[in-house]
Amino acid sequence: MTKTTADAALILNTISGIDNNDSTSANNSVPDYTTALGEGVRGLTIGAVKQAFGEGVQSGVANACKNALEKLEHAGAKIQEIELPTTLTYGLPAYYILAMSEASTNLAKYCGMRYGMQDIKNEHYNDYFTRIRTTHLGKEAKRRILLGTFARMAGHRDAYYLRAAQARTLIIKEYQRLFAHVDLIATPTMPFIAPKLKEIQELTPLQNYLADIFTVGPNLAGMPHISMPVEMSQGMPVGLMLTANHFQESKLIQTGDTFEHTKNRT
Repeated sequence: MTKTTADAALILNTISGIDNNDSTSANNSVPDYTTALGEGVRGLTIGAVKQAFGEGVQSGVANACKNALEKLEHAGAKIQEIELPTTLTYGLPAYYILAMSEASTNLAKYCGMRYGMQDIKNEHYNDYFTRIRTTHLGKEAKRRILLGTFARMAGHRDAYYLRAAQARTLIIKEYQRLFAHVDLIATPTMPFIAPKLKEIQELTPLQNYLADIFTVGPNLAGMPHISMPVEMSQGMPVGLMLTANHFQESKLIQTGDTFEHTKNRT
């Protein structure tokens, strides 16, 4: 969303806080996030997730993120190895079951009446909805509608949707246990560099979803996180993702800002 951490702090100042039209917003006091700029990282403990730098992660990506953590360590942060077994095992399936279930309900309104392409003809409404949605929804949207509807069906809800919701609770608890010992959690943003268009076309849906293995956890748990470009690998940028506890965005701002300054000095 922004080119610098300072710009991210300015945006946070604008979008944070209670919104009376949004039931999911929190009625908490909002600090001035720009005051975290220049604070440095001395005294902060960053937990580097062991599994996120090993098998399945491109060596160039892992090395770039390790180098970034070393720079933060030289700037005063303490780097500590941690593990996220529950999140990395169940985060991806739980996220996609919940996300697809929500997508199937949200996309239901795109039936060609109030929302979506309108091309009303003299036909049965079921035929009309089917024609509109078949013609104008993309392959991935249809896949998510089908999978999400299946997961919410009466005969499958307990086995899929409710299990995924329970997994989300376990993931939140795992993060909370870790945040009792560390201030931030570090992983690569993606396990590989951005693929070329022709390479994307060759990926299966499952391979596409696996690209999100490190980002689904914070989203499921509702944890704030930031992705910082740290180095280049094979001519493509590599991102380091830092995750903080609920309402601890200031730690992300001060760490991102510190890294940018150490990067500029080198």
